[in-house]
Amino acid sequence: MSGRRDGIVPDACGEDTDGMREGADRGREDAGRAWGDADRAWEDADRARELLWGGGGVAAARCVLFDFDGPVCRLFPDGRSMRVAERLRAHLDGAGLGGLLTAGERADKDPHMVLRAVHRARGSADPLVETLERLVTEGEVRAAAEAWPTADADTLIGRLHERGTALAVVTNNSPRAAERYLRERTYRGRSLLDFFTAVHGRGPDPGLMKPDPDVVRRALRELGLSPRDAVLIGDTPTDLEAATRAGVRFVGYGRNAHKRALLRAAGAETVLGAYAPVLGAPHPHGA
Repeated sequence: MSGRRDGIVPDACGEDTDGMREGADRGREDAGRAWGDADRAWEDADRARELLWGGGGVAAARCVLFDFDGPVCRLFPDGRSMRVAERLRAHLDGAGLGGLLTAGERADKDPHMVLRAVHRARGSADPLVETLERLVTEGEVRAAAEAWPTADADTLIGRLHERGTALAVVTNNSPRAAERYLRERTYRGRSLLDFFTAVHGRGPDPGLMKPDPDVVRRALRELGLSPRDAVLIGDTPTDLEAATRAGVRFVGYGRNAHKRALLRAAGAETVLGAYAPVLGAPHPHGA
């Protein structure tokens, strides 16, 4: 066995035993975090189940308000929204108004960012804002035909409807896009659109997009229900803010760890990474 100048004696395999212990400790810490994350996910699923279906002393929601892009489907997968954003920027450049956008707004893939920026600069009564809103709507309606369904969203919607829960869409997208997508999706042979009492989305004033609670309040008025009767499922901090300002309970949905972290950082108490745990039996951790 050869000597070591650092004073650490390798084991028979030539590995530092101290290094192995450190690696094992790190592995245990990573495993502990993983189990902790899993426990939190189950706890969140149980809380969401209570809000949606009732139980644990919590009354089931009389209505569930779904944000559209994210909780129901991915409207622009693979960054496809960039094409719509570029169309808006090209229109502005053609009108000699590209200077209304910051460098970040000129590079962002979100057409809503461009629409909001021009609205802030020109106001909702400006014909330019009306034109840009029309271009965004056209892009969203086209995208709805190729949107990717969110896993188990159709089943959740169908089961809530079967239970008698009123359903509505509350989205910053065009309501026409949401209606097109829902019309073409089915659950047990019926169009999902049949299950929704109300579909509310972006109107002519971009200033009323979430986080403003306008779309949430419009849906509640049509449903004839109070905020305490409702739960909103959303995937962004702006959804959470709109729900909070409207007095509606909130369940976050994040398809990846980054989105879930953003929701938690914004103050969301219940965040799902998937709908499947909400559809199944309660987790036995609390038994």
